[in-house]
Parts: sequence; structure tokens; C-alpha cells
Amino acid sequence: MKLKVLVVVAFAAFGAVQASAHHSFAMFDPEKLLTQTGTVKEFEWTNPHVWLHVMVPDAGTGKSLEYSFEMQAVPQAMSGGWRADTVKPGDKVSVEYHPLRDGSRGGELVAATVPDGRRLGSSATRPAPPK
Repeated sequence: MKLKVLVVVAFAAFGAVQASAHHSFAMFDPEKLLTQTGTVKEFEWTNPHVWLHVMVPDAGTGKSLEYSFEMQAVPQAMSGGWRADTVKPGDKVSVEYHPLRDGSRGGELVAATVPDGRRLGSSATRPAPPK
């Protein structure tokens, strides 16, 4: 009986941690769909969300600027075609995304074209607006 109670408590605690880690996607503007092309700096295959960090050349200065694109959790990213080794630092990618409302560099990844030419989705919470 004690083991049963311990298991229930453990699952409840795990669920509470997962719920507190989740956040709204209200910080992204779903009405805008932008594209950036650059070089992968880092691909974080982690929960609660996968992240793709891309260095994008600035048109004005030529300096590379880091853009951070948030994706879904690992299982949803996998359903969009992603794997832990899909991209690696130095790979060229093109990313379609909903930008951050505050104008920061980055946003919610909608789709990306990876080095082998595949276009992968994020299995995002909402569809992209029509082009």
C-alpha cells in the first residue's frame, strides 16, 4: 500500500513540474510569417521545448546576429520530421517563423528547410497564415 501511495505522489509531483514549465505562445505574432536564412549555431534537443539557434548575417552591417527559434517538445518535433541529429552547428538552414512581438531576434519556428533540402515543420500549436 505504501508503494502505491509513493508512486501516485511521484507522478503528481512530476506532472506539477511539467505544468509549471509550460508557457503560452502569446509572445509570438501569429499574423506575421517571416523567413531568415543562416548558419546553425546550436540545436537544443530538449524538453520542454526544442530550440534552434541560427546566426543570420545582418543586411546593414554584414555582422552575424543570433536568432533563437522555439519549437515544440521533442515528441511534437519528431512528428514534424525532426530528429536530434537533423542539423548540427555549421549547417545552412532557412527558417519560417512567427516573430516575437517585442521585436527581439527570433520567434516560433513554423518550418525550416534543412541542408538535405527537406522542409520540416514544427507541429506547431496553430497553422501558419496563408501566403
